[in-house]
Amino acid sequence: MAYIHEGLQQYTQSMHYLQLFYSKSPSRSVLRKMEEVGLQQHLTGYEYTDWDFFKTQFYKYYSQILELLLVGAVVTMTLLLIRWAKKKPISAEAKLGFVVYVGFVFYFANFLTIDQQGIIRNSNVPIMTAPSAGAGLVASVGTGHKVNIMGEEDIWYRIEWNGQPAYIRKNNLLLLPQPLDEKTLF
Repeated sequence: MAYIHEGLQQYTQSMHYLQLFYSKSPSRSVLRKMEEVGLQQHLTGYEYTDWDFFKTQFYKYYSQILELLLVGAVVTMTLLLIRWAKKKPISAEAKLGFVVYVGFVFYFANFLTIDQQGIIRNSNVPIMTAPSAGAGLVASVGTGHKVNIMGEEDIWYRIEWNGQPAYIRKNNLLLLPQPLDEKTLF
């Protein structure tokens, strides 16, 4: 589908399908293709680094990593309980280490997220300084630019545009899939 939309010069849809494919099976070739189309069409937000690829791979295996961390916590807790049941002393460092480890697992399971992103879907979209039609205009942009979504307020998304916070109406943005949902486990 991405190839068809690219041939029809519908780059927003093409990039959306490439991102859908990438979220299901990440590969460097897909990143290179998105970056190539972005450069050809003078679109922002498609610059990729090895760190971006690492984050995607990390989130691809997120549940397996979390399972290993939880198994480690259970094994450590079991060993500490066995030691306690045998009336052997448990050092303060071991107790502190276990608490820090459980805290890290809690953070990993509940607060580790990837930035939500979106593609501008309409032409001549105003990007504003505040969530209001009367706010100052930062830029008026065309279709296809990819932006990081930092939050939302009413009918507006707070985005990052050229390194600065800005606002765009929700109906002007096509949300991209996230490799990791914002579900909490505890």
